[in-house]
Amino acid sequence: MTVVLAPQFQKRIRREEPMDRHTSWHVGGPAEIFFTPENRADLAAFLRNLPAEVPVYWVGLGSNLLVRDGGVRGVVVCTQGALERLERTSETTVYGESGVACARIARQCIRWGLGPAEFLAGIPGTLGGALAMNAGAFGGETWRHVLEVETIDRRGREHRRAAGEYRVSYRHVESPAEDECFLGATLRFEKRPAAHADEVRELLERRRATQPIGAWSCGSVFTNPPGDHAARLIEASGLKGLSVGGASVSDKHANFIINHGTASANDIETLIGKVQEVVAREHGIALSTEVRIVGEGR
Repeated sequence: MTVVLAPQFQKRIRREEPMDRHTSWHVGGPAEIFFTPENRADLAAFLRNLPAEVPVYWVGLGSNLLVRDGGVRGVVVCTQGALERLERTSETTVYGESGVACARIARQCIRWGLGPAEFLAGIPGTLGGALAMNAGAFGGETWRHVLEVETIDRRGREHRRAAGEYRVSYRHVESPAEDECFLGATLRFEKRPAAHADEVRELLERRRATQPIGAWSCGSVFTNPPGDHAARLIEASGLKGLSVGGASVSDKHANFIINHGTASANDIETLIGKVQEVVAREHGIALSTEVRIVGEGR
């Protein structure tokens, strides 16, 4: 399928863009069209001009995304560098656009004396991704703080929705409209005038001590099953260090899969399947993935 776009968008698109440049695993085949909008109006115009049959995928920091080696047919819209407005809207509320890094929200809330927002520093992605999966860290979860969201549909129309319109659970968010993606959200916190950067620093130090920070990974690969932890089950199955090609289960944290520099997306996906297979056999538990897997294999 050849995607034909209006001339006004040509300067902001890249064709056959390697997705290994845009994912924290550093793997993935090319996106047929990679588009970074100038702003919301530009994004809306782009979607209105896009043929209805062309699939659209959204990416921020690419920290919860595995793109297969055959790449992505259709359009990838990148919100990072475009939708990055962050502001305090009242004594206890903050508005952020979907391209804002979660770590930036945590730092700014500390400056504003608002919390608990420290957990956001442990989410290695953007607010848009955190909203899409109810991301969490250090015992906190994104949707506990959401008052309302702004979305855009496949025809470029914007919508404002209350948090109560969504069905939210652990690492899962069900939208009332299938074709809407997040543009931003209003978040509510509490006034914490004593909050300071040391709290974030302490949490990040704990994270560095227990997770392979700096390695090429997507963060946690599997959701925790009820009453247990995926990392414990994987470690108890003797799977730390298990490798496929250039990918392996981390020796430091068993719920991380590391690309040592030569892994393909297929290596990683195969390793995910092997971990699921062994844990199911050893413990009778089917591990579900947190990571979103898209694209075509080779």
